[in-house]
Amino acid sequence: MKMLNFISIVAAAAMLVGCNGKNAAADEQSSTKAVAVVNFNADSAYNFVKAQCDFGPRVPATPAHDQCGAYLEAQLKKYCDQVIAQPVVVTTYDKTTLHATNYIGIINPKAETRVLLMAHWDCRPWADNDPDPAKRTQPVMGANDAASGVGVLLELARCMKQKHPSIGVDIFLDDVEDWGTDSIEESWALGTRYWVSSPHMAGYKPMYGILLDMVGAKGATFYQEGFSSDAAPSLVESVWATAADSGYGKYFIAEKQGYVTDDHKPLIDKGIPCIDIVDLRPSQSGFFDGWHTTHDTMDNIDRATLKAVGQTVANFIYSIQ
Repeated sequence: MKMLNFISIVAAAAMLVGCNGKNAAADEQSSTKAVAVVNFNADSAYNFVKAQCDFGPRVPATPAHDQCGAYLEAQLKKYCDQVIAQPVVVTTYDKTTLHATNYIGIINPKAETRVLLMAHWDCRPWADNDPDPAKRTQPVMGANDAASGVGVLLELARCMKQKHPSIGVDIFLDDVEDWGTDSIEESWALGTRYWVSSPHMAGYKPMYGILLDMVGAKGATFYQEGFSSDAAPSLVESVWATAADSGYGKYFIAEKQGYVTDDHKPLIDKGIPCIDIVDLRPSQSGFFDGWHTTHDTMDNIDRATLKAVGQTVANFIYSIQ
């Protein structure tokens, strides 16, 4: 991930001061806290993130990628009612043919009302944003981008195994998201683009989708991403309100900032409302400092951030009737 088009992050430093104050006030004004039906375990989520990184960088067409894929499928089978491994064959922008796999874990398969929770599980092949030019051809470990999102989803699946929500939930781990170039928008999210054209079930269309991307770093700030706000404004408002009611307003900043070409975009283009919970920062890249570098390691991962995101999503899912 990805391309970021700024719309109002120009005055980033001032914005951070103002918005953090605004959200602190929102937290204080929220007299009724969201009731946690399940307890999202941050230690468990952290262990799921670490387990992925222990395989090494999960770059498509490498042993680490294959081994991690088998691990993810096994974890989903522990917690979901049904699991589909969707084979994907794609050609990247640099003419590389890749054999990849999307994994879909299905919870409450008979429920008609369905929500899709998603995160990509592959790693970028090159650390092209690394401050050291000598390291820019090395693969990215991807602890935050994107093992964090996958770790949160696996912990959510574990929670839902213990207490099923009233709706159907599909956990979508998409592949080959990060083998792209900023000059070609369609070069990103290849596994998701494949799934959009060939869903795991004929006629499948969730009520909406929620993407988790880079949701584990220290000091994360989740502004309301532009494509999300344009395509599903009420969903964005509901999720951010849930975060505030759950006590996590300092992470979820209720202000629109930037347009990110991410794996939610193909769903939006297909007519499926989908939002992106993504860490946006006042930095040169617009993301956390380790983005697309060799420094995207477990040192960045913060249990408190994982908890804020995971408990917010859990509280939101269990609030849907």
